[in-house]
Amino acid sequence: MKNLSWFNKIIFFCNAVLTILTFLAYALPFLAPNWFPFLSALTLFLPLIITLNGLFFIYWLLQLKRQMILSGLVLVVGITFINKFYKFTGKNLEATDKDFVVMSYNVRLLNLFDWIPRENVAEDILDFIKDNNPDVLCIQEYSTSASAKVDFKLYPYRSIFMHGDKIKTGNAIFSKFPIVNEGQIIFPKSNNDAVFADIKIGKDIVRVYDIHLESIKISPDVSEISENVEGINQQKSQAIFKRISEAFKKQQQQAEAIMEHKKTCEYPMIICGDMNNSAFSYVYRGIKGNMKDSFEVAGKGFGKTYNFKYYPARIDYIFADPKMTVKSFTNFPHFVNSDHLPIMSRMALE
Repeated sequence: MKNLSWFNKIIFFCNAVLTILTFLAYALPFLAPNWFPFLSALTLFLPLIITLNGLFFIYWLLQLKRQMILSGLVLVVGITFINKFYKFTGKNLEATDKDFVVMSYNVRLLNLFDWIPRENVAEDILDFIKDNNPDVLCIQEYSTSASAKVDFKLYPYRSIFMHGDKIKTGNAIFSKFPIVNEGQIIFPKSNNDAVFADIKIGKDIVRVYDIHLESIKISPDVSEISENVEGINQQKSQAIFKRISEAFKKQQQQAEAIMEHKKTCEYPMIICGDMNNSAFSYVYRGIKGNMKDSFEVAGKGFGKTYNFKYYPARIDYIFADPKMTVKSFTNFPHFVNSDHLPIMSRMALE
C-alpha cells in the first residue's frame, strides 16, 4: 500500500469492498433468505460483481501490482459460478425418436392489459409455439380471460389451474402425451403457485412441475430503481427494500414446499418455470437439487430469459432428472412478446 499512489489507494479500497461483497454473495446460496432477506438480492447481480472483479484484476495486472492477487483469488473461487451465467459453447446432440421437447414460457397473461402496445401479441405467441412445436408446454401467468384470442388445439392433453375472481390466471401444462395425474401446490398468502402433471411418454411416466415463485416486482426497464438512485425518495426506497425482502422470504417458503413435494415423487422429474431469482440463489440451489440445469448442460451465451434493460437476467429454468440426457437448450432473446422470454430443451430418458 505504501508504494501506491493516492488514486490507486482509492481503487484498492473499492476493490477490497467489492471482494467482501463477492464472498458474501458466494455464501448466500447456502444461507436461508429468512436470515438475510435483503442481502439475498446480491445474488441477482453476481455476474456483474464477478465482471467488476475481473476488471480490477486486469487493472492491477497491467501495472504488475501484487494487488491483483486479491481479485485473482475471487475469480478462482468463483470459477464454478461462471457456467451458470455464461456458456462459451453449446451442445446439440443428434435427435432420435425417443426425444421429447419441453418449452417453458411466462406469457404475462397473453398481453391482456396491452403492456406491449402492439396488436396480435397473443396470436404471435401462439404462432411461435406452433412453429417450435414442443411436446410439453409449461406456461406461467396463463389467463383464461385472454385465451379466447388463442386456442391451443395442438395439445389434446392439458392441466390448468386458475385462481382469481375477475381475472383468472395461473399455471398451465399442455402436452401431446397423455396426462395420467395432476395436482397443485398452493403457496400461502400468495397469488403464485406450482402445478404438476404426470405424463405418460412411451412406456414411462414423467412428472412435470410448472412453477411460478413470488415476484420482486421490479419493472423490466428498471425505472423504479433509477428513480431512487437519482433522487432522493427515501420513503419509496425503504418500501422497495421491504418489498424485495418480503419477496425473498416468500420465495424461500415456496421453494421449500416444492422441495418437500419432490420427495413424494417416484417418477423421473422435469421442473420448468419462472423462479424470479438467479442461478446463484438459495431457491435455485434448493429446487434444482441434483437435477440438470438444461442451460448449463447445453446452452450458449448468457441464456437471458427476462427482458431486463441493460442486464441479461436468467430467472426461468428447465431442470431435467439425472436419468435424462439433455440434448439441446434454446433461449429466444429476440422474441419479445412478454416481459419474459421463452426457453426450450430437447431431452430423452436414458
